[in-house]
This record gives sequence, structure tokens and C-alpha cells, in this order.
Amino acid sequence: MQENLLKIVAESKTLEEKLKQISNLIQGKIVFSTSFGIEDQVISHAIYSQNIKNIEVFTLDTGRLFPETYSVWDKTQLQYNTKIKAYYPNSESIEKYINENGINAFYNSVELRKECCSLRKVEPLKRALVGASIWITGLRAEQSNNRNSVREIEWDEEKQLYKFNPLLNWTTDEVIEYLKQNAVPYNLLHNEGFVSIGCAPCTRAIQRGDDFRAGRWWWEDQSKKECGLHK
Repeated sequence: MQENLLKIVAESKTLEEKLKQISNLIQGKIVFSTSFGIEDQVISHAIYSQNIKNIEVFTLDTGRLFPETYSVWDKTQLQYNTKIKAYYPNSESIEKYINENGINAFYNSVELRKECCSLRKVEPLKRALVGASIWITGLRAEQSNNRNSVREIEWDEEKQLYKFNPLLNWTTDEVIEYLKQNAVPYNLLHNEGFVSIGCAPCTRAIQRGDDFRAGRWWWEDQSKKECGLHK
């Protein structure tokens, strides 16, 4: 299947064409994970504007998101007259973690931060991907040095599915221009210097010239800024 997918991606010029081709080719479950950042909003628009019904759009609500994130979630559903499926952390696991470690324990060590990410993101993602043949993401190579080796379509051995990263080679300027041209709703925190937006306690604005991921887990080592969703 990968050869067919790669051929289609190579032949398709626009984002809309690529998503339409994928939706037509894949017989199994196709899912798209959105965190309502600008990249994900671009893909959401391309899906909804073409009325592609067989791509399931979902999000992970960690319980610690910014109010602005919930706002753009609501605006997106209203603008495209759709429902975005939400996955939540296991309540018992979160209760145990907080009762044992504290409400903001992720500041205390890398291990506790990664455990929090695992409970709030990784475990719900596993449930969201059950039965999926292909997972569409908003990853871009420009976002992180750790993503330079990512391919537009690749096999994820751990998750046993294909990952499709249609915006891999897009620049930030191209993403913003697409949003403007199509009047796509976006997270207003982007206007305040927030680039990569995750949970509120773990995200802050960055300065011009900073690394794309500098605003995430800023109190930790700067060498790797990932939460475990994309390895």
C-alpha cells in the first residue's frame, strides 16, 4: 500500500487533492488528530470544505488546555457545521497521579512531566487510533530538528499504521497565507507570540528568533521538545 500512497502524494499537487486521493484510496479507517494549531486548522478546512466524510477528525482534551483553544474548537464546529470527537484521559489514572504527586508535579522532574503527558495524551491517543489504517497529522519539518527525518507518508511500526503528514514541507508563511485566504478560524494565542500551543501550564509565548518549540516545557533541557505522541 505504501508504494501506491507515495505515488499518489507525488502526483497530487494541492493539499485538497492529496486528502481527497487518500480518502478515495484507503478502505480502512482514516483519522486526523487536531490540537487546533494553525497547521491542524489548515487540514481541517481542507477536509470540511470538500465534505470528506470518511476522515474522522478527533482531538485530545487533556483537561489543561487554554480557554482560547476551547474557543477555536467551538468556532471550528460552528463554521463547518460538524462535531469533532474528543478523547479524554482516564479519570482514575489522573486522580492517582495528582493525589500522589501534586496538581503541577510536571514541573518537578522530567519523569513526572513525561508521565503526565503519557496519561493526558499518549494513552488517549492509543484509544483514538484503534482500528485506524492511516493517521493524518499536521507535522511540519520546520517545527523541530527532531522532525527533519520525517517523511510525508511513513509506516509507524509501533502503532502499526501509516502516518500521512501532508504539510511536512510547508513553511509558516504558507500556513498563515492559507488561513487568511480561506477565512479559517485560528487560536488567538498565535497573535501573542504563542507558536506551538499545548497545555496551559506547559506553554508560553516565545521571542522572535527562538526555536519553534522553545515555548514548550521551557524549564527542561532544550535538546528534545516532544511529548510522546510523535516519536
